[in-house]
Amino acid sequence: MENAIHTLSDLFRQLGLPDDAASIEDFIARHRPLPPGVRVADASFWTPSQAQFLAEEMSDDADWAELVDTLALLLSK
Repeated sequence: MENAIHTLSDLFRQLGLPDDAASIEDFIARHRPLPPGVRVADASFWTPSQAQFLAEEMSDDADWAELVDTLALLLSK
């Protein structure tokens, strides 16, 4: 079975957010840093459905999990 290859733009599109590079950079700049101890899926800026998607992908270690980790790192800086 092949693993799906997704990009950060794909993740933003999946979340229903603008997915061009400038919009992604702006989103990260506006929402970082995450407060200490707050998981990316628990951040207050997500809609309930976005938060649920992120939490499920992480708990299932699904093919989006690596990108969710990447997003968490970008938001933690």
